[in-house]
Amino acid sequence: MSDYELPPLPYDYDALEPHISEQVLTWHHDTHHQGYVNGWNSAEETLADNRESGDYSSTAGALGDVTHNGSGHILHTLFWQSMSPEGGDEPSGALADRIEEDFGSYEGWKGEFEAAASAAGGWALLVYDSHSEQLRNVAVDKHDQGALWGSHPILALDVWEHSYYYDYGPDRGDFVDNFFEVVDWEEPSARFEQAVERFE
Repeated sequence: MSDYELPPLPYDYDALEPHISEQVLTWHHDTHHQGYVNGWNSAEETLADNRESGDYSSTAGALGDVTHNGSGHILHTLFWQSMSPEGGDEPSGALADRIEEDFGSYEGWKGEFEAAASAAGGWALLVYDSHSEQLRNVAVDKHDQGALWGSHPILALDVWEHSYYYDYGPDRGDFVDNFFEVVDWEEPSARFEQAVERFE
């Protein structure tokens, strides 16, 4: 059975200021993200115990805990990797070309992504849809509701209130605007190229 662990932030806790405060990153990473790691490990342990004992009375709940907490862990890891203090530029190379092809322009993609961020009850994601072989924006509620089967996250933006309320109050739009000041396209570009290599 896997024992999932919280990865360290790829930068210092104060590295994204003034766009995201040190306090928010500390709470968000050390408490919230750690909670999803703990929840996934606990759910896996419950499933393993149930298989061994043959008592499946708590299995349905544990299965839901796997998708919720596992997706929370995966998406938070992508979220941290999607930002850096050197961020703020637009994408380049193959990802930029595909964004223009699939959305008409970078501005067309960004406008749709911001709409997803305003509507989502959890995450706005840029994903590569392996079925249609194109990029899509999706609005995901919680961590696992509204995702598209066969899609691979390229860029992740957490819009749960704990990601912005301390810094921005109820102004989610201001937080989304500031996210673009720290987006680092290196990791998303690499994820896109890996997905294309695998599926096209």
